[in-house]
Amino acid sequence: MTLLDDNRYLGFDYGEKRIGVACGNSVTRSASSVGVVKNDSGTPDWQQLDLLVEQWQPSALIIGDPLDRDGEVVEITRQARGFAKRLGKRYQLPTHMIDERFSSIAAASVIREHRQQAARGRSRPGDLDRVSAAILTEKWLNENN
Repeated sequence: MTLLDDNRYLGFDYGEKRIGVACGNSVTRSASSVGVVKNDSGTPDWQQLDLLVEQWQPSALIIGDPLDRDGEVVEITRQARGFAKRLGKRYQLPTHMIDERFSSIAAASVIREHRQQAARGRSRPGDLDRVSAAILTEKWLNENN
């Protein structure tokens, strides 16, 4: 099976309070944010995740790998990798990790630019998570297509 056969992917930007979610397409190599899932003390809202997986029917899952600036594993890295394992097991889908260093910086830039163009006020909680998920999903699609 080639990547083009797969078509749809769900991408996740794991955080201790929120998990950004995006849907990506391997044909267009683009992704759009689809929401934010609450994460309470390492326990994500599985019911909301179930609904997203059912709605989007992805062929695989992409999870950001939050390494530190030097590429070293830190506590949040272990949590994100554990989340990836639980996702794969629960949904019986392949999971792919992608280095997400600097995705939050890129996301903040996108949000800032959007606010200037739309003359919108402050960011809402979860904006950074949603946009980061889309950025890392597109990055994975472009590196693996």
